[in-house]
Amino acid sequence: MELRHLRYYIAVAEECHFGRAAARLHIAQPPLSQQIKQLETELGVTLLLRSTRKVELTEAGERYLERARAVIDAVDAAGTEATRIADGRLGRLGIGFTGSATYELLPSLARLLRAELPGVELDLHGEMLTPSQAAALHDGTIDLGFLRPPVHDPDLHHETVRTEPLIAVVPQSHPLASRTGGITVAELADEPFITYPSQHRSVVLDVVLDVCARAGFTPQVRHEVGETSTLVSFVAADLGVALVPDSVRHLHITGAVYLPLLDDPPGVALAIATRRGDTSPQLTRVLEVVRGALGTHGDESVN
Repeated sequence: MELRHLRYYIAVAEECHFGRAAARLHIAQPPLSQQIKQLETELGVTLLLRSTRKVELTEAGERYLERARAVIDAVDAAGTEATRIADGRLGRLGIGFTGSATYELLPSLARLLRAELPGVELDLHGEMLTPSQAAALHDGTIDLGFLRPPVHDPDLHHETVRTEPLIAVVPQSHPLASRTGGITVAELADEPFITYPSQHRSVVLDVVLDVCARAGFTPQVRHEVGETSTLVSFVAADLGVALVPDSVRHLHITGAVYLPLLDDPPGVALAIATRRGDTSPQLTRVLEVVRGALGTHGDESVN
């Protein structure tokens, strides 16, 4: 038995007429009749009652029609699913976001990807520092990372998608909080700082230390925290001040005030990273959407 036998039988059973079924299948009537007879012989069951004027289904034929339709539907669905997977429109993709990107990019990109690629299941991971994302890319936990370069790993490929300025975060009760037009970095010289961990030397921490050094001081670090939300919460609790990428302003925590920096300090780059040589269709499709949303074309690659 072959799938064509089932398709032939379904056509005859639905049309209740060999001539119309043959026309529907674009084959001659005699071969069709022969194929249906072979099917009945192989099954050892009479599926159709034939007369010169009509064709009727036996009780066994009715049940066989149900099963035949289910088989053909399953085969067709399997083919469609395989095609969509190969085309990158069905499957799963893990994406990691650094702290600041968690509050701005994650929501907007997740909405866009669900709209553009509804068949791709997104496994999203927020508040991931660059070293954690590199490890997750290696072990397959994520397939795409939004992180802070540089990434010194020959097995990973990354490309810068944008650069954003640093801003200050101060407690609402701080005397500088009313300076909505901006402050200078030097005005924070005597303040206790909340920073990202020094143990793994986050890229943002390195930029913060460099910016403070240019302003003539070394920040007095009171607390080190790994999550951006915790960092801003500590500032809101009046435990210190912080310098963070501009996108963190999308994190609204009562008691924390964001202020621009008048010094125009160096910006902090954001990059997308993947496993080198990963050409999975799901990743390719997602990267197309991401690059389109961010206005990049993959031509700022870092190897």
